[in-house]
Amino acid sequence: MKIDMSTRKTAPTYTESALKTIETEIHALDSLKVVLETSSFRLSLDRAIEAMARTHGRVIVSGMGKSGHIGRKIAATLRSTGTPALFLHPGEASHGDLGLITENDVVFAITWSGETSELGDIFHYCNRFGVTLIVATAWPKSTAARAADICLALPLVREACPNDLAPTSSTTLQLVLGDVLAVALIEARGFTPSDFRVFHPGGQLGAQLLAVDQVMGTDGAIPKVRREASLSSATIEMSRKRYGATAVVDEHDMLIGVFTDGDLRRCIAVHNLEDQIGLHMSPSPVTVRTGTLCSEALRIMNENAVSVIFVVDDGRLVGVAHMHDIVRTGIV
Repeated sequence: MKIDMSTRKTAPTYTESALKTIETEIHALDSLKVVLETSSFRLSLDRAIEAMARTHGRVIVSGMGKSGHIGRKIAATLRSTGTPALFLHPGEASHGDLGLITENDVVFAITWSGETSELGDIFHYCNRFGVTLIVATAWPKSTAARAADICLALPLVREACPNDLAPTSSTTLQLVLGDVLAVALIEARGFTPSDFRVFHPGGQLGAQLLAVDQVMGTDGAIPKVRREASLSSATIEMSRKRYGATAVVDEHDMLIGVFTDGDLRRCIAVHNLEDQIGLHMSPSPVTVRTGTLCSEALRIMNENAVSVIFVVDDGRLVGVAHMHDIVRTGIV
């Protein structure tokens, strides 16, 4: 279709249009919040979350058109947060892919109108084989709503589209509902950052979820001396290792202090190199526990202006990490 450029809007008008779109969608979300506070919706939402949490199979998400695109994102979010899920295209379902739905699965169908004919075969299949069907729709008396075991009745809102036609506000509500379900399932499953990393090993997100245990030096790589060691032997230990510091431990490998190259420079001119290290160590080394995220370890290092951090397990020295080790993971 040819566009008459003489009617093209000016930049300020575009800004006004953008603000109006945002305001319309915020109003839609406010409507969703109001609905969420009703006892009937709460009951349906609780049942939906419990069905998804208790299933021994997967959450099969389906939808057509724009609802389908939202469905794909919801399935992806569920997968990445510990709930096995996949998206099933209604058209493909009618041509053989219904076979991937098992009796242990839960089907979550998204249809704004509730009259999406392409979903019909999925509904019949769920009814025939006793598969739990959850439907999100704005029309609680629609065909889809009547077919559902659990209906999440969304508020009927105006689209941000000036013609009130293109799915905009409606898909925003669907997307937020998906996040509501996913976050509730995270809490229900006790899904932790460590669990999250299992599904996100790559990229900066993976780096942010990396534990210090996975970058620290261990065993023979740890610079350490006993309290009775001399300044001279501590200096040799620091030189042999690459951290610019050495831990000071007792006979049980419990961390009791740290001696850095800075400490050495400050005392070498005025002390005997045969002095015991226990006389010159810093008794409060900066430490983290095993399992601490690298991002948290880096924050602690920055706050304490140190470049080396020791990793302990109930006070026992188990590792050491340099700031460079953490930065190389791509966390910043």
